[in-house]
Amino acid sequence: MLLDQQYPMEHAFAGPRKIRDRMGTLDPRAIADADPDAFVMMATTPPAIHRYGRSMAGRVQAVARAVVDDYDGDVTRIWTAPGADGDAPSGAEVLKRLEALPGFGKQKAQIFLALLGKQRGVTPAGWREAAGHYGDEGSFRSIADVTSADTMVKVREFKKAQKAAAKQTATAKA
Repeated sequence: MLLDQQYPMEHAFAGPRKIRDRMGTLDPRAIADADPDAFVMMATTPPAIHRYGRSMAGRVQAVARAVVDDYDGDVTRIWTAPGADGDAPSGAEVLKRLEALPGFGKQKAQIFLALLGKQRGVTPAGWREAAGHYGDEGSFRSIADVTSADTMVKVREFKKAQKAAAKQTATAKA
């Protein structure tokens, strides 16, 4: 999810495979503890993990470090670890945890929560509400809704329409 910015979705989601193929693992501890310069070299070797491979290498290591420090190296604990009250985390709590990750703002966290709910069966109480419109049933807004080539086209059409509407609004305000 981290790599899904300013980069085509299919390339962004291929980034982790490149890391795994080159490092032999996606273990957060191994990534967090890797020499930063060596990790940058690995991330920028063609084909790079991202269009901005150097800066994304640092972000990937920062997220891995957060997972190690905050969730004992187990990324699934972001959505499974009990809350302060000892209960299973709610959708709002999972969203808060995702937003706390380096490089994750509200929108990226909501998309990730929607992806977990729609495609991975991770459905804490209130997840759709916490995910905002990205959690809407039958929507085609983000990677959370991509399950085929057809749905990829629908998501791209939605994004294109959103950009056109934003451009039209900006022009009208000028």
